[in-house]
Amino acid sequence: MTNSIALYNSQRWNASVTGRKLILLLVTAILLLVSASLAYSENYNEPWRDRTKGLVLDAYELNSLDWNQIVKNPRIVGFIGKASDGLSAEYCSDRSTLCGAKWRKYSVTKELYHTRKMLAKALGLKWGAYHLGRAGNPEQQALHFLQFTKPEKDEAIVLDIESMDSSKFMSLKDAERFARYVYKKLDRYPMLYTNHNTAAFIAANRKDYPLLSRMQLWYARYKSDVTGVFPLGNWDDPAIWQFAYGGNCSKKPCPYRVKGTPRDIDVNVSMKSIADLRKAWPFNGLVDEKPFSDEPDPNIIMVSNTVEYPEEEKHSKFVMDQDYSEPEISDLSVAGIKKPVTEEQIAMCNSKIDELESDALANC
Repeated sequence: MTNSIALYNSQRWNASVTGRKLILLLVTAILLLVSASLAYSENYNEPWRDRTKGLVLDAYELNSLDWNQIVKNPRIVGFIGKASDGLSAEYCSDRSTLCGAKWRKYSVTKELYHTRKMLAKALGLKWGAYHLGRAGNPEQQALHFLQFTKPEKDEAIVLDIESMDSSKFMSLKDAERFARYVYKKLDRYPMLYTNHNTAAFIAANRKDYPLLSRMQLWYARYKSDVTGVFPLGNWDDPAIWQFAYGGNCSKKPCPYRVKGTPRDIDVNVSMKSIADLRKAWPFNGLVDEKPFSDEPDPNIIMVSNTVEYPEEEKHSKFVMDQDYSEPEISDLSVAGIKKPVTEEQIAMCNSKIDELESDALANC
């Protein structure tokens, strides 16, 4: 009888140990799955699903916004507003002309920008501004951007290069001139916003673009997973990744919706935590330059920026439509009538460009 009880107790103990081992193995498996999931998230597979990651919104003047709703989302760390676009608008004394209508739109846009800036910062959001680089004098555009935004030290500043089509947008060489002018004025460089193909081209040719290839990267690509893309040249990570816009956010499917914003709002994710994203703002410094090699960089993947809606390749539909012309100084007009400008006057205007306000550039 005693032997039977001992055997029974031994079997119970073994069963108990086995059960504990099974539970321990199950818990370990769950933890490994969670860990793998988080690691996969770090590898750019839908990182916006990770609730610890900070988010950033960006918008242009036609996006309607409910700020009270936006700030209820604790993941929204910052907001980057569209500021200037190309060169400054023409000033027209006759406001009934087309030129005058364009000037009125410019004036309203500028006031809206500063109103949004005041509201966002008062509500605790980090603030930034971007300039849409167009064909035309890059130093004048940089001056226009700085006079439009009047950026404070805690605000991110960004140069937006939509594509490498230099007939419509700022060329990469001019973009470096723009960035150097900003540094001359503010003692800091802007971030670079661009899509994958342009970023990969800059990375593959970073000897030719020593400044652009080291500016903090705001990466625009509308895919759910870009694992394997980074490191990309000097960029180990994007500072922020724009993953959602009007083209891949319809009534039903949408990577991420933010209450208080329209469906075509641009949403960006950081690979940093919410707290670390706040600390990193406004992304002032350049990234470290990596050693050059004669061998092609295997990390640079030149592939098309495929989206679910091929007809919507651009992050904001407005960028292909110029709101105003961008004449050379010698071709400026008042009320649509060209005025004669001598070579001496042009030289004087160019020599005093730093002293002129944006409004005066068009009358120079």
